[in-house]
Amino acid sequence: MKKSIRIGAGLGFYGDAWEPVLASIEKGGVQYVASDHLSELTLAILQKDLQRDISLGYARDVVPMLVHLWPAMKRLGVRFICNAGGLNPAGAAATIKAAFLAKGWQARVAVVTENGVLPQLKMLAPAHMFNGAPFDSVSDRMVFANAYLGARPIVTALEQGADIVITGRVADAALFLGPLVHEFKWNLGDGDSSATPTDLNRLAQGLAVGHLLECSGQGSGGNFGSLQAWKAIPDLAHIGYPIAEVDGDGTALITKAPGTGGRLNFDTVRQQLLYEVHNPHAYLSPDVVLDLSTIKLEDLGQDQVRVTGATGHPRPEQLKVVGGYRDGFKAEVTWGFSWPDAYDKALAAIGMVKTQLADKAVPHEALFVELPGLNSAHGALAPMPDAQALADLNEVWVRMVLRTNDKKAADGFGRLFPWMGLSGPAYSCGFHGLHNTSELLGIWPALIDRSVVESQTQVEMVQT
Repeated sequence: MKKSIRIGAGLGFYGDAWEPVLASIEKGGVQYVASDHLSELTLAILQKDLQRDISLGYARDVVPMLVHLWPAMKRLGVRFICNAGGLNPAGAAATIKAAFLAKGWQARVAVVTENGVLPQLKMLAPAHMFNGAPFDSVSDRMVFANAYLGARPIVTALEQGADIVITGRVADAALFLGPLVHEFKWNLGDGDSSATPTDLNRLAQGLAVGHLLECSGQGSGGNFGSLQAWKAIPDLAHIGYPIAEVDGDGTALITKAPGTGGRLNFDTVRQQLLYEVHNPHAYLSPDVVLDLSTIKLEDLGQDQVRVTGATGHPRPEQLKVVGGYRDGFKAEVTWGFSWPDAYDKALAAIGMVKTQLADKAVPHEALFVELPGLNSAHGALAPMPDAQALADLNEVWVRMVLRTNDKKAADGFGRLFPWMGLSGPAYSCGFHGLHNTSELLGIWPALIDRSVVESQTQVEMVQT
């Protein structure tokens, strides 16, 4: 009998909904759930958490999520893989262990960590991956650096019997590739020349599956951008996250749990396939380079799309690293004006704030201004209404953001606004965010030799 594995999509970002994951477990027949909690922005958020409390630094939604899912996972034998460990996988595992022990639950939790590569990054001083800027410009301000790991440590954790695998910054699609490699005993190569073209094509199919599932509901009709067609996506309030049923040769059927909302068809799957892809002929990952141009999508109807034909090439010799560095401060204020002359009033108020910044010689590197509802979604590409339409607007809102290296300047930005409530244009709708200074973290993407990272990657088992 031909073996197949069903993997369900977990979260697509920190804070995503987990009710659809439970539907995949209870009604979708999945053996695995792979959950992606991280983005580069999320790592910056987690770094701020870690600065406040050294026990934090992980995506905290993973704890209530697993408490919610575990009874069904245990009953149905479902295993869970996630990168919610962020900058502190051990801290995430410790909190999960405490939560499970409090309920009398037993589970084998694996922790995957590479312990950060900030010392190595400072020693190697790699240039910025995209603009070539020298590392010296940020070296003394760097606060964290983590590499994108591949599927190997996940496979190791599953081989050791883990029910739950907690990783840090693992490449999104590798979360899904790991259980496929484990179940089908696919050859990862791991640095030697043993990976054949057949091996590479299987890995490429597995990576394609991961890419199609890594964004939760976006893979099943959520966030669907086709003009007017998005209205035909049914029952998004009860959306079902995508599920992949994968055979040993990598052939995959993308579907979802019966009775859930959303839609799986050629168009929704195609949109996700092309999401965040720079070069469709060379989609890089730590495990294989995927050529998406050979993939075939076959719409079978009834929320089923077959995926075949991915082509794989040998993995890159370097891994991507994402580093974070202190990059000044920001303060932002939002306010609005109502009819009549709302647009003209908003422009006048913007001018008044700019005059104060100049009069007080407030140091700042940038001042960002947008009008939500008019030009904030598409910026300069958004055509403004004509003069009469602008004059007839019921209300106009303004968002103004100050970026500065001087924290005192950021702290004082909000004081430039309240006086306009009585001394500025009439009918102000109030000011929001007058005291919200926050530190900015810049992102430094770079490439380093994978041996630097893989030599310190560890897998540790924790029994609850």
